[in-house]
Amino acid sequence: MRIVTRPDFDGIVCAVLLYAVEAIDQPIKWVSPNDMQKNRVEIQKGDIIANLPYNENCSLWFDHHFSSQLRYPVSGLFKIAPSAAGVVFEYYQDRLKDRFTELIRETDKIDAAQLSLDEILQPENYPFVLLSMTIYPHVAEDHPYWNHLVELLRHKTIQDVLNDPDVKKRCNAVITENKKYKGLLEAYTTTRKHVSITDFRSLDKTPYGNRFLIYSLFPETSVSVKIGFDEKNKETVVVKVGHSILNRTCNVNVGQMLSYFEGGGHPGAGACRFHISLADEYLPRIIDILLENDADGSIVIKTERNDNDRRSAGGRRQNDSRAYLEAGHVEKRKKLDRRSGEEQRKGWKRTDQWQSRPIPK
Repeated sequence: MRIVTRPDFDGIVCAVLLYAVEAIDQPIKWVSPNDMQKNRVEIQKGDIIANLPYNENCSLWFDHHFSSQLRYPVSGLFKIAPSAAGVVFEYYQDRLKDRFTELIRETDKIDAAQLSLDEILQPENYPFVLLSMTIYPHVAEDHPYWNHLVELLRHKTIQDVLNDPDVKKRCNAVITENKKYKGLLEAYTTTRKHVSITDFRSLDKTPYGNRFLIYSLFPETSVSVKIGFDEKNKETVVVKVGHSILNRTCNVNVGQMLSYFEGGGHPGAGACRFHISLADEYLPRIIDILLENDADGSIVIKTERNDNDRRSAGGRRQNDSRAYLEAGHVEKRKKLDRRSGEEQRKGWKRTDQWQSRPIPK
């Protein structure tokens, strides 16, 4: 059996729990959600997927993301919950009993961004919060550290984990980096009404730091948008959107919204990745939806395409209303709905990069 999960604190805790209850005999497969969405990961029988979109080849699946819901039952458990680790814990509760209860409580709080202002500004005073900030999902070379954290959390107390030389070094680095990150946020962020927009695309390297800090710097905003380039591919734009955890007045379901822009996530936070050629189309639409701050299904209206519109890249068509989704149903298509670059719709002629029109009979 093999664990397939993402390299964030929630994914690491999922792995800790699964090692405690299943006969895992293969190394953990660390995967990005985007690669799962675009079928770039080979999933095989015996794989346990946690905190990632579903793949029909797996043996068990655990997730909690709004955009990952299925309309049919599968082995494992899906539930809208603060963390995927909490979903795993619930599934195996009879076998885990009271083990890891503190770890799950802290994971729920961190993944659901239920932090106080002091936890945001002084993470060094909160062991689990600080530890979570030492995990950088975008640094693939860090997978030995992710594995190391799994082993530490399986067998040691949080204080012993923080005393580990490698962990201690990274915690000290996080404290230093957060101070620098604050200045970068102030320099590269603009606000439009209740939306803060941080654009790091002009920098050679996208900086990372305390993801909650933006909310304390711009308390008048209720949602943040962070834009940058992929670390290894400057042709790919990465956008992260999150509700403020200090000003909870954003009504937009972020996960639902970003599922129209090659991404997904939770109602309160999510991310998407797309080719640089789509930035001028996608970014204004994302920001426009956030500015309108409408909770009555306008996301669907604003992302509908007309009959002549061609779908490019990984764009998914989701025809369901918000009410339909919130009732527990999901997008009807399992895979990306798109045409290849050379494929032409029968009876239609391409007019430009995005549109085609019917050929007169």
